[in-house]
Amino acid sequence: MTRSRKIPIEEEGPDVPEGAQTPGLAEPASTSPQEHGLEEVPAAPLTAEDELETLRKERDELRNAVLRRRADFENFRRRVERDRHTAAQEALAAVFREIVGTVDNLERALSAGGGPEELREGVELTHRELMGLLESHDVVVLDPAAGEAFDPTVHQALLHEPAPGFPEGSVAEVLRRGYSFGERLLRPALVKVAKSSDPEEAASGDGEAH
Repeated sequence: MTRSRKIPIEEEGPDVPEGAQTPGLAEPASTSPQEHGLEEVPAAPLTAEDELETLRKERDELRNAVLRRRADFENFRRRVERDRHTAAQEALAAVFREIVGTVDNLERALSAGGGPEELREGVELTHRELMGLLESHDVVVLDPAAGEAFDPTVHQALLHEPAPGFPEGSVAEVLRRGYSFGERLLRPALVKVAKSSDPEEAASGDGEAH
């Protein structure tokens, strides 16, 4: 006689109310709308007033930047002008400081008693000091030699006369020396320029004089 075997049946747990958490189970993580197949709602487009306000802000920022740059440039320009003026004044003060010493020597020579020889020595001493002062500041004396070609850039012709022994257009005599400083001409040298004499004109001039 065959015996029957009973199969145990799992008992169902108690009913869990809807929305309650089951002990021992983790709460599912939140998901984005894309995971559920949902699309994000695009932001509303800017209105004309919003765009205009943005452009106004950018304009104001650019204008303020330009004004700041202009103010910086003006300050820089004024500073450069002030520094240049100060440097020029310092250079002049240095020259004048050296000249006053020479003036002192000249005054002593004039006030000292003695004959013409003593006065000449004082004047020569003052002249040497002044020339040394000019040379120390790179001042060049323009003293063309006799017979040198006339150069209108550094010479000034005061006379044009026949000068035997000198070629035409050459310096026959220096009437006053000139000076230059670097590339600047302080004053040109005054010279007499030789010109050729025409024998026929000289003969006719002698006949009229008689």
